[in-house]
Amino acid sequence: MIDLKQYGYTETEPIPDGLLPARVTAVHKERYELITPLGSLFARLKTGVYYGGGGEPFPTVGDFVWFREIPSGDCQIVKTLHRKSQFIRRDPYPGGGNQTVAANMDYVFIMTSLNMDFSVKRVGRYLVLARQSGAVPVVLLTKADLTDSLESQVSVMRNAVGDTDVIPVSAMSGEGLDKLSAYLIPGMTVVFLGMSGVGKSSLLNALMGQEVMTVNEIREDDSRGRHTTTHRQLFMLPYGAMVIDTPGMRSIGLWDASDGVSETFADVELLLGTCRFSDCSHKTEPGCAILTAIDKGELSAERWTHYNNLKREALYSVDRTAALQEKWARNKSIAKWSRQMKKDGEIRK
Repeated sequence: MIDLKQYGYTETEPIPDGLLPARVTAVHKERYELITPLGSLFARLKTGVYYGGGGEPFPTVGDFVWFREIPSGDCQIVKTLHRKSQFIRRDPYPGGGNQTVAANMDYVFIMTSLNMDFSVKRVGRYLVLARQSGAVPVVLLTKADLTDSLESQVSVMRNAVGDTDVIPVSAMSGEGLDKLSAYLIPGMTVVFLGMSGVGKSSLLNALMGQEVMTVNEIREDDSRGRHTTTHRQLFMLPYGAMVIDTPGMRSIGLWDASDGVSETFADVELLLGTCRFSDCSHKTEPGCAILTAIDKGELSAERWTHYNNLKREALYSVDRTAALQEKWARNKSIAKWSRQMKKDGEIRK
């Protein structure tokens, strides 16, 4: 018998007779791979529960479920248990709605490589959704052995992500792997997120102590690679922590992520209510807390711009009409400011 507590399971309500608990370790279209007290089993959803309009969340990797054993075939999943955390992005396919990538993780490892694909902006987008998920984000700068400007790149990233931990690592040399032990604790679950080619599979192999994922070559022209991981899967590390590996994401759309933006940019939002004028546009007004912080070097102009871009995207994902109205008001304000600047210039002449 397998003790599901090792996989993070905690019984929060009595299990009905005839059912058993399990954790979803992989999803293969309509077929689910489970780790159960009976071992590893395959299962399918109970049609009447999941397709009958009852609103039962479709399971994803990391979910805890109740299932019924079927001796003659695949087991039957009858309930998705409450999620303590979930990473949701907008489905990249038109009309796809939202997509739950992983569930019940404790940490989100946001990975970007220290090569041509190094992107602070992309990490910022992941970071917003990671904050929204309910898990703790950590930024991993992979392939630390391939850069000649490690300190400067680490500094740039730390300035961009605020109080989020930033750890440079190398699966090849082993650099930084010891610092991950603070997160890879028995019973804890970590999800790997990042573009294809950032080294998720190489890091997983290093942590597993064996090759469980094939590592593909990356393209020299843009430092990206083909998807090594074709589906999401949960792995148990030798020392008891779990990793959910995910395919590289070409797009990472925000989905109702206003809270995530606010938490990620808490330092910015603390300034917003402290300007001299309550209707400050943060452009030229005297006593603007944002402009003052930028002038003093307490807030970078890039971070302020990034905040505004993500705030607008988060608003658009929830309420398109409100987002368009906000854009119209913003353009009107800019036009008014431009006219005033032109007028002031003519007066000075």
